[in-house]
Amino acid sequence: MIHKMKLLEQPFDDIVNGNKKIEFRLFDDKRKKIKVGDTIEFSKLPNLEEKIMVKVIDLYQYPTFKDLFFYLGYRGSELDNMVKGMYTIYSLKQEKENGVLGIKIGD
Repeated sequence: MIHKMKLLEQPFDDIVNGNKKIEFRLFDDKRKKIKVGDTIEFSKLPNLEEKIMVKVIDLYQYPTFKDLFFYLGYRGSELDNMVKGMYTIYSLKQEKENGVLGIKIGD
């Protein structure tokens, strides 16, 4: 199955360059459909013309971003900064209602 998602310029470029291997999202109804082996088509914001296709290698589902980042090995101020960064995109309410998902991606 192919899933379509939008990404800001920097994370999109990081995926293209091979520097970003995990995409973080809410575990909402759209993300609940994602399975290992599926394909994601990321479109680069703002104009959505540039696209990249990636395979879903693994999925990490947790109740909070803090739990997810801790599982992935982040600690101390790095952990705090990662969590704060996600709260600039998603609210605590959204996190509590949906949980979160780390989507490990590859070629």
